[in-house]
Amino acid sequence: MSHAPDVPEAGSEAPNLDFAGTTPYEDYVQADVLTHLQHPRSDDPGEMVFLVTTQVMELWFTVLVHEWETASRALREDRIPVAVDALKRSVRELEALNASWKPLGQLTPAQFNSYRAALGEGSGFQSAMYRRMEFLLGDKSASMLVPHRGAPRVHAELEKALQEPSLYDEALRLLARRGLPVPAEVLGRDLAQRYEPSQAVEEIWAGIYREPGQHTELVRLGEALTDVGELVWRWRNDHLVATRRAMGSKTGTGGSAGVAWLEKRAAKNVFPELWTARSHV
Repeated sequence: MSHAPDVPEAGSEAPNLDFAGTTPYEDYVQADVLTHLQHPRSDDPGEMVFLVTTQVMELWFTVLVHEWETASRALREDRIPVAVDALKRSVRELEALNASWKPLGQLTPAQFNSYRAALGEGSGFQSAMYRRMEFLLGDKSASMLVPHRGAPRVHAELEKALQEPSLYDEALRLLARRGLPVPAEVLGRDLAQRYEPSQAVEEIWAGIYREPGQHTELVRLGEALTDVGELVWRWRNDHLVATRRAMGSKTGTGGSAGVAWLEKRAAKNVFPELWTARSHV
């Protein structure tokens, strides 16, 4: 006996199941595209986990760039509450990004080696969206554009980001507009260079934190930036630990220094004066 498909009765609360083409959900989310972007190059089942987790990280990088560009624009327009809201959202997103290490953090060397060759010269430091994240955090380096010379659109986007103020540059410019004595050499620095700590900026942040009643908005901004900085530090350390566990001190994929390079990165704080100023409050 054949059965006709269930069709919701008129006026019922059942969802509409009959669409002429793809579903509105598919049209919006593009799930079919996302779930067919995985093309493992080995027979090891663990490679699928590595590939999907890495792709998820790239999506979180994209969201974080969006949030930090939103915050930068809001600071430029003196809209601190809008900037703080974007930074607070990015904290939750960083927590989700950092959790992406959990599926990879338990890899043994043998498990990683079973599909490591499939990566070839591929390495995370070649991620253009991650590089845009780092540039927004003030960690600029023109040499990091070199891997992207073969992709004109990506290279142009990175070159633009290299020359633009970082999130922290915009915060310091806002402090100057509020009448705080940010040095001219900080405000007029070469934006394509890595941000270097300033004792004068440290003293400004210390003064803001010593008198929170007079600088309520700026303290909120400072704390939101510090929350971001803490989770970026945790991301770098989780990356370091996962790499140590999977491959020890061997040369990294793509010829990078592997653990040695990650150790150097993990030792650095973004928004440095927000950390050192606390010793003087």
